[in-house]
Amino acid sequence: MKFAPAKPMQTNKQIWLLRHGATEWSCNGRHTGSSDIPLLPEGEAEAKRLAPMLANHQFKQVWVSPLQRARRTCELAGLGGQAQINELLREWNYGAYEGITTPEIRQTVPGWSVWSHGCPDGEDAAAVTERCNRVIEALLAVEGDVALFAHGHILRSLAGTWIGQGAVGGKHLALGTATSSVLGFERENQVLMRWNAPCQ
Repeated sequence: MKFAPAKPMQTNKQIWLLRHGATEWSCNGRHTGSSDIPLLPEGEAEAKRLAPMLANHQFKQVWVSPLQRARRTCELAGLGGQAQINELLREWNYGAYEGITTPEIRQTVPGWSVWSHGCPDGEDAAAVTERCNRVIEALLAVEGDVALFAHGHILRSLAGTWIGQGAVGGKHLALGTATSSVLGFERENQVLMRWNAPCQ
């Protein structure tokens, strides 16, 4: 029996991670999962400043969270025409902690962190890691570079999972609004090529 040769890994592939621009809740630290909060005017201005950089790069596909803050950022950054909605790029499900800040949660759960404790009626790091693995599997099947427009915690989790640490690895990767980061390869190893670069 003959077997087809294994498809070589695309070690020149780049995955660009673009966090949405500023919203009212991102500015005041409220956990924003499924709440569909719009960009602030300054968030729209941030998103527009991503456009010149992205215009110089060819993306095979552009995947976007269904939430408006990510979709609008993609549009203002100039890639709306390629956008494909991907439900796996939704922000963490914060469950009972939606709209609440970390200091408020710690009043009743000392030392709480989304990375270590998870969210009642929402997701924990194990569930998000599983979701990120599904995203990575799909990304690796695309021949060419992919841009992802999404949210702070899910993009940090995706990066942590990419480098083999699972979603919890994202706790070491701060990520500002309207920033660009790039996942890629060094030889066969999955690496962070750029992280948390502000828009110009």
